[in-house]
Amino acid sequence: MGWPGGDDQHGDGQGEAELALGGDGSLPWLDSGMEGEEAGGVDTGRIIAFTAIVVAVLALGIGALWWYSHRGAGEAIVADGSTIEAPKGPYKVRPADAGGKTFAGTGNIAPAVGEGQQRDARLARRDLPAPTIDTRSTADKPVEADGVGVQIGAYGSRAAAEAGWVTLRNQTEVLADVRHRVVKGQADIGTVYRLQAVAGDLAAAMALCDALKANGLACQVKR
Repeated sequence: MGWPGGDDQHGDGQGEAELALGGDGSLPWLDSGMEGEEAGGVDTGRIIAFTAIVVAVLALGIGALWWYSHRGAGEAIVADGSTIEAPKGPYKVRPADAGGKTFAGTGNIAPAVGEGQQRDARLARRDLPAPTIDTRSTADKPVEADGVGVQIGAYGSRAAAEAGWVTLRNQTEVLADVRHRVVKGQADIGTVYRLQAVAGDLAAAMALCDALKANGLACQVKR
């Protein structure tokens, strides 16, 4: 059914468009999308080239390691089981000047013992002085005076007690004509030497002690 005026022309344009679409079966907007997919695909050539480079680098590294580890293999000494030849001449030579002092009898025992011989041990003899015997008589010992003692001091040694007697006699005239004695004894502090003035009897000892006290000296009558 026909349309009047411009309606027929519109119908003709639509028919031409349909003929254009049916010519090759492709649309412009669809073609652009397909080309984008092809452009973003995997490049096989680049992958092959990269793989070849990696393989070449690995091969060079392995070859360098092998060369470094086997570069001295050709110079290695191979054991053939033979013995080492000893140098000619004596292996140990005694020096012309051994040095040091040589003592008499050096080397006499050691070679004989090495050959299985036995030698008796000997001690060196020295001329020692003969032992002496103390022949001092008892007369050398001090003789204690008999009588009643008046103790006037105590000392740590006999010599100190004798020196103390000299000092006390110089301090007072009471001891001028009096005998003395040193008596060894034991005390809490250990061994002591008691200095005593000696009187004829008990009465004389008490009188002597009173006289010493009057001169400022301490004393004690030993009955």
